[in-house]
Amino acid sequence: MSDLRELYQQTIIDHNRKPRNFHPLTDADHHAKGHNPLCGDRLELYLKMDGDRIQDASFTGAGCAISTASASMMTEAIKGRTIQEAKSLFTKFHTLLTTPMHEPIDVDGLDKLEVFSGVREFPVRIKCATLAWHTLDAALKDDRSEAKTE
Repeated sequence: MSDLRELYQQTIIDHNRKPRNFHPLTDADHHAKGHNPLCGDRLELYLKMDGDRIQDASFTGAGCAISTASASMMTEAIKGRTIQEAKSLFTKFHTLLTTPMHEPIDVDGLDKLEVFSGVREFPVRIKCATLAWHTLDAALKDDRSEAKTE
């Protein structure tokens, strides 16, 4: 087993068992709900903004290990970032997951999120990994409709 694949599995398991920032954020000023109808994952994302910077982020919900781990790692990664930086990170993350296996990936700036490159081997799981990110996009736009992965 490759080192990256092993790290991927360990990271997913760790963030699924002990998700970071898994609680409602009572003073959130941005909020969105997300749903992946393919496998039933649901989450709520809470953001506390300081101007155009994400001061704090948290989530609640229920989903598969990949969905939960992605939400956990995303909330860690976006704290302290500007809205534009968070949107750029979403684009890089989405590109990481949707680039065909035989093509090289630019992982610059993804840091720990790079472990999700293993999801590319399981295309049906891409929506699980991106649910939190689509919900982030909805929260940043203050879109009250439910974010979906479709």
